[in-house]
Amino acid sequence: MYLISFPLLLIPFALYNMVAFLLNMPFTETVFTLPLAGNRRMPVNIGDLLLSLSMLLLYVEVLKAARFRAKTAMDHALAFMLLAAIASELVLVPAAATSTLLLMAVLSFVDVITGLSLLSRSEVRNIVLETPDQPVT
Repeated sequence: MYLISFPLLLIPFALYNMVAFLLNMPFTETVFTLPLAGNRRMPVNIGDLLLSLSMLLLYVEVLKAARFRAKTAMDHALAFMLLAAIASELVLVPAAATSTLLLMAVLSFVDVITGLSLLSRSEVRNIVLETPDQPVT
């Protein structure tokens, strides 16, 4: 209940900024490798982990929006402000122009339009059934 007015995609965005600007690490830095068939290994880098976290948190955001029937106006405003912050950082900060941040902006856009779509669907529609014996007043 406490997470209703908190955009969860803010967490990977903050982690992105910490990695990019505080740690000065490239997003292609390998964190670990996954073993595959045939003695092959797949490297997983920092950007992959941030995007995976973002996708999981987007799933939680969609569940949150669907469960509470409609996000509040504050949820929509915060999700839109987060999208604006990610997009403006992507466009205005040269060091942040990576494909990782671009895909995080896409996920944030999906969060905004999903919330708006669920809001428009949650409108109550009054359906009145009329029987031949009893007209509706």
